[in-house]
Amino acid sequence: MADPYSTLGVARGASEAEIKKAYRTLAKTHHPDRNKDNPKAAERFSEITQAYDLLTDKDKRAQFDRGEIDGNGNPTSPFGFGGHPGGGRPGGSGDFEFSQSGGDFGDIFEGLFGGARGASPGGGFGGFGRGGRAAPPPKGANIAYRLAVGFIDAATRAPQRITLQDGKTIDVKLPAGVETGTQMRLAGKGQPGPGGAGDAIITIDVGTHPFFTRDGDNVRLNLRITLDEAVRGGKVKVPTVEGPVMLGIPAGSASGKTLRLKERGFTAKDGKRGDQFVTLMIDVPADDAKLNDFLSNWQDKRTVRAHLGV
Repeated sequence: MADPYSTLGVARGASEAEIKKAYRTLAKTHHPDRNKDNPKAAERFSEITQAYDLLTDKDKRAQFDRGEIDGNGNPTSPFGFGGHPGGGRPGGSGDFEFSQSGGDFGDIFEGLFGGARGASPGGGFGGFGRGGRAAPPPKGANIAYRLAVGFIDAATRAPQRITLQDGKTIDVKLPAGVETGTQMRLAGKGQPGPGGAGDAIITIDVGTHPFFTRDGDNVRLNLRITLDEAVRGGKVKVPTVEGPVMLGIPAGSASGKTLRLKERGFTAKDGKRGDQFVTLMIDVPADDAKLNDFLSNWQDKRTVRAHLGV
């Protein structure tokens, strides 16, 4: 894979927020569901997701910046001398340069590999020869998946089933704080490789809802009530992400009044549950003869707009 910074179109010093913003923009543009006529869209989307996965992993990002691994997360040199062509000093021909005044081969290899000088059979350099320790073989590539999760399922963290590339299905538990862009890692569910299988990286897409909206970890709902319910008050049935509940409407409630149902929202990353906020909207009938007859003999004489200066 190419340079992950170039893939996402961000600078090397980009913050995590900048990387996340760039990823979301590109993911929306290149999502396979939006490019069904473009066979290369899935490949491009996978590259974008893999770049995002590497750059949001602090350890892997640092290794890439030091030239220790490539854009796929594989070692750039079997002996860890950085990612320069030829495996030697930057800009060189691949030969190692040692200062005349700065120690010998044994000292250098002892520092690199942790062995004692001459410890390997045959007089090798501190374990670099026949007794040396090479870098472990690389793992297989990660595989990117996209998982669409319903609004209610995300709020209640309902188990989700996903079909992997090999045709097997697996049930996954949604993490606390789940939102669109949240990534889950399934260790060992990626491509096979000499050092073992890579991982499956699942990116979550949380859907919208016909009448619920998300506000951080809270859920909001506009609830229509009748005029008599607003005037007299009482109990009304209200939907929540976990099913309907009874909500008390105070007598004399006005449109715009907001009531709270505790712990009926999304679960935050710290495990605390958000709330559901219900905003009342009085629905007045336009052609009710009895109501019109009543109002013809009654007038509210309050100055309800006095605070506006009118």
